[in-house]
Amino acid sequence: MPISASVDAWRHTHVFDEGNPLAERNTRGALVLTSVMMAAEIAGGWTFNSMALLADGWHMSSHALALGLSVLAYGAARRFARDKRFAFGTWKIEVLGGYTSAICLVGVAGLMLYQSIERLVAPTPIHYDQAIAIAGVGLLVNLVCAWLLKDGHTHHHDHGHRHEHEDHAHPHHDLNLRAAYVHVLSDAATSMLAMLALFGGKRWGANWLDPVMGMVGAALIIIWAYGLLHDTGRVLLDAEMDAPVVAEIHEVIGTSPVKAEITDLHVWRVGKGKYACILSLAVQEEATPDDFRKLLGIHTELVHVTVEVNQHRERQKIMPL
Repeated sequence: MPISASVDAWRHTHVFDEGNPLAERNTRGALVLTSVMMAAEIAGGWTFNSMALLADGWHMSSHALALGLSVLAYGAARRFARDKRFAFGTWKIEVLGGYTSAICLVGVAGLMLYQSIERLVAPTPIHYDQAIAIAGVGLLVNLVCAWLLKDGHTHHHDHGHRHEHEDHAHPHHDLNLRAAYVHVLSDAATSMLAMLALFGGKRWGANWLDPVMGMVGAALIIIWAYGLLHDTGRVLLDAEMDAPVVAEIHEVIGTSPVKAEITDLHVWRVGKGKYACILSLAVQEEATPDDFRKLLGIHTELVHVTVEVNQHRERQKIMPL
């Protein structure tokens, strides 16, 4: 067999994530709807003097920016998917988009909190009927966008062999899509709070409800942003050594026919529910890296495996005379 033919058999693609065309298309649609409603709410908030409505509009402006960022991240990941400069693919471009969106959420929450406190200290009259109508339309738009972006799919796997532990779910969610969804969902919550505040103010004359609901909305957004920052940050920093797949690698090596000891192990995510690993082993018998790669092949989430095998000979003990 020619050398080139045998070498080609070992070549493999570094495109570990197939992308999410449907999510990209839905995110683009949500961006258009959000941008139109954002302009209407900001204009309505200033015109009718509603802090809750104005806060919702400014909040929605950040979502328009974040949705645009998500669309760009999808496009960049797809465009550079086969660029050799990206050693482990371009999936993390999407994760970086989600992380940046979460930072935007924190900034908007801070702006909402500041403006709400300002209105609480110096209240101004509100045109309730007009503000309620605009907030209602905004809520409807947010719910439509949330329906477009909802990613409720969960993944369970069965490797066709017995485990002593139960099957578990691996993290494989589209974090870029999740960031867009959290933005829209928080916007829907803000719209709902704005409507509650406006209805309460109109019925009981409690003008203070409007800025207080703005503060509640800001707190809710910060909580959601923290969760998103935590999940995307873990991926960007390769903090994956507590992932279930790590325990699976130890299990496979521990039950292999050739006695081996793991001396070094690195695992990180390269796609939605897909991992790469570098594994260093010490063995006392004749073995090749291919022997262990075949054993690990039952775990399909391991898409890029590098194995180093080191021969280990125990020193013979010499008894003193």
